[in-house]
Amino acid sequence: MVRKIRYYVLVCCLIVLGACSNTRYLPKGEKLYVGAKVRIEGTHLNKKEKKNLRRELNDLTRPEPNSSFLGLRPKLLAYNISGTPKKPKGLRNWLKNKIGEAPVLASVVDLQLNRNILQNYLENKGYYKSLVNGDTTSRGRKVKASYQAFPGVQYHIRSVNFIADSSQLGKAVAATAAKSLLKTGNAYNLSVIKGERDRIDQTLKEEGFYYFNPDYLLVLVDSTAGEHTVNLFVKVKQETPLLAKNSFVIGDIYIYPNFSLTKIVNDSSMNDAVLIDGFHLIDKEKTFKSGVFTRSIIFKRGDVYNRKAHNLTLNRLISIGSFKLVTNRFERDEKALEPTLNAFYYLTPLPRKSIRAEVLGTTKSNNLTGSEISLSWRNRNAFRGAEHLMIRGYGSFEVQISGTKPGYNTFRIGTEATLSIPQFVVPFVQINTSKANVPRTKFLLGYEILNKQALYTLNSFRTTAGYLWKESLTKEHELNVVSINFVQPANVTATYQDSIANNPILAKTIEKQFIMGPTYSFTYNNQLDITRRNNIYFNANLDLAGNILGLVQGANYKTNDTATILGARYSQYAKIDGDFRYYLKTGRNSKIVSRIIAGVGYPFGNSSELPFIKQFFAGGTNSIRAFRARSVGPGTYRQDESNSDIFLPDQSGDIKLELNAEYRVKLFSVVHGALFVDAANIWLFNDNPLKPGGRFSKDFMDELAVGTGFGLRFDLSFLILRTDLAFPVRKPWFNKGDRWVIDQIDFADKYWRRENLIFNLAIGYPF
Repeated sequence: MVRKIRYYVLVCCLIVLGACSNTRYLPKGEKLYVGAKVRIEGTHLNKKEKKNLRRELNDLTRPEPNSSFLGLRPKLLAYNISGTPKKPKGLRNWLKNKIGEAPVLASVVDLQLNRNILQNYLENKGYYKSLVNGDTTSRGRKVKASYQAFPGVQYHIRSVNFIADSSQLGKAVAATAAKSLLKTGNAYNLSVIKGERDRIDQTLKEEGFYYFNPDYLLVLVDSTAGEHTVNLFVKVKQETPLLAKNSFVIGDIYIYPNFSLTKIVNDSSMNDAVLIDGFHLIDKEKTFKSGVFTRSIIFKRGDVYNRKAHNLTLNRLISIGSFKLVTNRFERDEKALEPTLNAFYYLTPLPRKSIRAEVLGTTKSNNLTGSEISLSWRNRNAFRGAEHLMIRGYGSFEVQISGTKPGYNTFRIGTEATLSIPQFVVPFVQINTSKANVPRTKFLLGYEILNKQALYTLNSFRTTAGYLWKESLTKEHELNVVSINFVQPANVTATYQDSIANNPILAKTIEKQFIMGPTYSFTYNNQLDITRRNNIYFNANLDLAGNILGLVQGANYKTNDTATILGARYSQYAKIDGDFRYYLKTGRNSKIVSRIIAGVGYPFGNSSELPFIKQFFAGGTNSIRAFRARSVGPGTYRQDESNSDIFLPDQSGDIKLELNAEYRVKLFSVVHGALFVDAANIWLFNDNPLKPGGRFSKDFMDELAVGTGFGLRFDLSFLILRTDLAFPVRKPWFNKGDRWVIDQIDFADKYWRRENLIFNLAIGYPF
């Protein structure tokens, strides 16, 4: 007991020492600035108004003090104790410059400047005749600033008046009054007035006023209206240039598809222009077909200039993916009878052909480690229509380098060709869109050989044809009108055949499969909006197979009249699944991330279960991390390991539910930490006597496997290396009432650690 008391006293002393020791390192005569406090005075303000104003004014004070945690300043302490590093690299340099934070000295605090900033802010918010006082208080070698704000009574808007003159511009400005941000009764706010000028400018840009800008607008404020109100008058400045008062139309459009930053473009190059589809194309080498630009450039000769079409055109040209730089300019046509702009588009192409090699390393929680090498050749303008043709070859292997059970090496080799066309290709119909992103038609053809050494070989062929388009910045669609998968087993060894006799479930892995049908995918993702406190990612997929084939062949499934194609029994099913993720920022360097995955596959006709390659799985580095890859389920079923020592788990199901939650926080430098909880399982749609307990039932929530753990992530900018250590707290294959195994956790027990601790090493976040 005495030893414990001494320990706590020592800890407290260290904390106190850490709190005060920072001032020892200050230069002679200097003091440490520890922050500012603003107090709001005035009986005319209610509690809520005072609270909001205090928060806003506190955020404006400068400088910001050193960051603190529980009253301590660990970053400042790291800076101080590191001293002056003698080497450009090393621990002391890293501690001082990466972790540390230089002291904020009281001598840099400018009370008068802060007073002026706070007072101006109050008046800009309508608190006229405000007053701010400031002073500092010292305690030892620490200084704190304090400010007293005396806001005046806030003024409100009595009336908003748009003053129109007879000019085209004056009438256009007055016409925007209906959508004004300035509303009678609202508090006066200079930021809203600036926003109103920007709104009017954006509206005018859609009506051809190319040379106009917000500085040509004047908002007069009359504060003599009485009763603490103001009248606002919006008008065009008299000194506004004539160019800014005119609405312009589009004249000639010139396109340079082979522009180089090192090449000088002069008027003589226009002599090489060819008029095609209303555009002047300067492309002597005939690198691109004219349709590439007809579909991308929104403007046509005679159109009124507008900013939306301007930006849409640039976005569409960039999204084609054949140009590394897209710039444009507008030039006034002085010879035209009416205000006219000639448009010039300068497009710098990417290298037409390129080769890329990739080497990847993988490690899985089922003790498999391997690598993949791929080589891809790309042509970004295969048929002069900005089509992207990619041919890729790859090879990979996985070997078991640890674990108590023997395994078999896996080798994979394959090739695929992808053709992406920047438009909707529909027979007999031409479809053009005006979205910011150019839609694409994609064709894919692939072949792969998978060899499970000394067990079996699978030959698989796949092809798809469909469309990919972005509805907006956050919404994306993919529709494969045709999707075909054909899997043919070969070289099944006697060893595997004998294992099937003992465990018939293994036969599903080498099943001959033919899958044909359309697929559709929708993705919503607003993570690019970094201004939001919360972000959402959602992906939904629909997969239908065998419907048309079943109608054509007309098999009678009630009498077990199964239908085949190419000697394989084709699959019939309907499958839908969704992945919803929610990202909530809880601090500057922390967030809570949660995910729900749910999917259902309904087999019918020719199929009693989904084909193996279309089924759901649970467990692994990106799923429930406390269980090895594909080892969970289905339902309460548990593979009898005594009959399959040589084979790793490979359980699959027709239904899936997975729930994940993870708290992420930056610890220091590139190191991030995480605490997580995962729950998941899969189920079968129909009974399977070989997998008792695998069918989905109303008790599905009671059959979820649950795991938890913690991890470290190393954000190296070019990649994120993730390490997670997890262990199960609920095992669904145990009897009811015994499935929670929290009471069995024993990190000191060697056997428990070997059976339950799962280490995951992966690239990137799990979700």
